[in-house]
Amino acid sequence: MGENLLKKILKAHTKDEVKVGEIIWLELDIITARDFGGPNVVKNFRKAYPDQKVVDNKRIFFTFDCNAPATTIKYAENQQICRNFAKDQGIKVFDVNRGIGTHVMIEEGLALPGRTMVGTDSHFNILGSVGVFGIGMGDIDIAFAFRYGKIWLEVPESVKITIKGNLKYPATSKDLALYLLKEFSTAKLLGKSIEFFGPVIEKLKLYERITLASMATEMGAVISLIPPDNSVVSYLEERAKKELPTIMPDNDAQYEEEIEIDIGEIEPMIACPYKPDNVVSVKEVEGRPIDSVFIGSCTNGRVEDYKMVAEIVKGKKVASSVMAKVVPATKEVFNQLLKDGTIDILNDAGMIISNPGCGGCAEGQIGMTGTGEVQLSTSNRNFKGKQGKGETYLVSPVIAAISALKGEISLP
Repeated sequence: MGENLLKKILKAHTKDEVKVGEIIWLELDIITARDFGGPNVVKNFRKAYPDQKVVDNKRIFFTFDCNAPATTIKYAENQQICRNFAKDQGIKVFDVNRGIGTHVMIEEGLALPGRTMVGTDSHFNILGSVGVFGIGMGDIDIAFAFRYGKIWLEVPESVKITIKGNLKYPATSKDLALYLLKEFSTAKLLGKSIEFFGPVIEKLKLYERITLASMATEMGAVISLIPPDNSVVSYLEERAKKELPTIMPDNDAQYEEEIEIDIGEIEPMIACPYKPDNVVSVKEVEGRPIDSVFIGSCTNGRVEDYKMVAEIVKGKKVASSVMAKVVPATKEVFNQLLKDGTIDILNDAGMIISNPGCGGCAEGQIGMTGTGEVQLSTSNRNFKGKQGKGETYLVSPVIAAISALKGEISLP
């Protein structure tokens, strides 16, 4: 009986029997905490393990991305609490100048296929894009992991999802993610591990895999694992500066459920307020006036995302009624956009360019809304009050860009 990708990863990191529904002790390769949750990790660690050292400071990291740089005194205090603890324990900090933690883990060659990783980030499962079992956890759990290097885990069911059809411009991987959210909502895959396959998935580049994997949380899934192809492995080998072993599910791998979806040639999709799964075709809301646009987040903050935007807005101007805001995912992304002239194009079009970070997701970040404000966002959540008292629609960078120019929800 063949093994799926999840089971292979878990078996390599536990002495327990890996069986759906059973509790296992899972050894961790990398443990992280961010500026949101990180201070509580420190507090809980000091309370539970006074005067003790972390299990291994070489595999523990802090990443400051949620409020970068600090826009409130509270966040400044919280970040400094983490810095002081890191200095005392010899832990590396990827500080407020580096960007989104999960993306930094990929860029730094720390998120590698087959690894197990945890962090205080509800979208830590984005690392499934490179074949990592990565999950977000609470501050008490992470404090325990800091001390002992492992967590307990109830082995989830595995679902194989095969995607057939074509993903053709102007539809993007964001539209694929929104389409699947419409298909599954938040209950069908709740608490399960997804493994994606099929012709559509095989053609996805790394930035597109990141977009798809990042919305597993909105689907209610524990993680969505995408088997890394040769291009992804080559990228990671270059980052890690070493050859990586191949990790793929067996040809006869067993799953608790197998689903096949033919997307045909999907149209651009949009998630309407106030739920990520409240998805319709952009055509259905085309022409609705907007006030602002946010382009960034862990879902759509890569170089390729901004190049799509630049192609649309080059030589044009954002509508005078629209505030268009750009927050690159990482410093590396920002630097590349700066060197190749993409930043100039976006700036000339009238977009506001900010430093790297999460942005667009919670209070204190770029992408907040006021009462009555209608915003298009390339992020992954639009719950009521999440970005303020306005209305947020979730879209791809393509729809965000063309809509910013026209001042209303638009198609190319």
